[in-house]
Amino acid sequence: MDETEVLFNGRWLRLCKRGKWEYAERTNPGGAVILIACTPEDKVIFVEQWREPLRQLAIELPAGLVGDEPGNGEEHLLEAARRELLEETGYRCGRLEHYFTGPSSSGMSTETVAVVHAFDLVREHAGGGVAGENITVHEIPRHEAARWLLDKAASGYAVDPKVFAGLYFLEHPGG
Repeated sequence: MDETEVLFNGRWLRLCKRGKWEYAERTNPGGAVILIACTPEDKVIFVEQWREPLRQLAIELPAGLVGDEPGNGEEHLLEAARRELLEETGYRCGRLEHYFTGPSSSGMSTETVAVVHAFDLVREHAGGGVAGENITVHEIPRHEAARWLLDKAASGYAVDPKVFAGLYFLEHPGG
């Protein structure tokens, strides 16, 4: 077994090398959470925000890191999901269902992402994220969502492919 060499340590990421393989390692043990959410009017919630690594705007499902708040390293993934949904979109949810957890990019990172469905949404505020974030919330009728996403991609937005997995789970709850 090859030994792991740490090439760089950052606040949230560590760059490592094992044998010939370089990869990023998440430094928060809880990974990330991504939310599938529809309004009571059956509109799918997407978020738009600038992504510096891509140097462009991206369309994504609401998401965030588990345990990224100071002193909250033991945060449960469902607590993180509830927090991120409210921060990013302004919606509070009545119930959450965890579908599964898997790698976000198995060839490049150790990060895992928990896929969570949020139910019984109630709007509390406009959303937009926390300080330093500039998130735009989009509510798209479910039957128009796939076309809207493809149109956004065609107009130059980076569209996270996980949004299509979210649409699948809306049509096939629980798999």
